[in-house]
Amino acid sequence: MTDITCDRTGVHVQFPGWEATMAGLSHLVVPRWAIRDVSTEQGWTSESLGMKSGLVISGYRKLGTFRHPSGVRRMVSMTRGYPLLRISVDRTAVGFDEILLSTDAAESIAAHLRSDVHS
Repeated sequence: MTDITCDRTGVHVQFPGWEATMAGLSHLVVPRWAIRDVSTEQGWTSESLGMKSGLVISGYRKLGTFRHPSGVRRMVSMTRGYPLLRISVDRTAVGFDEILLSTDAAESIAAHLRSDVHS
């Protein structure tokens, strides 16, 4: 499963093994200064994410890059049954507009990041 850690520099996302192939990268660093908003959800989002480059196992797992018709670009690693961490970021810094990550630590990571959110 995707490994997510948070420290004073930002959020570090590690995609192990086959996940790296589906995500198109082995790791992603989201600098704190690039974070625009942070929120959590109790679980899986059912919103339309757009066209995918990666893996979708209907109702269970979504992993990869998703491009919405509105232009929003997302890196997604969601697994049903886990809380969801939603991070809105500066696209010029990270290459994505949003990062959606399933993790048991969603609330604690969000709380840790909220103090540094830039609008």
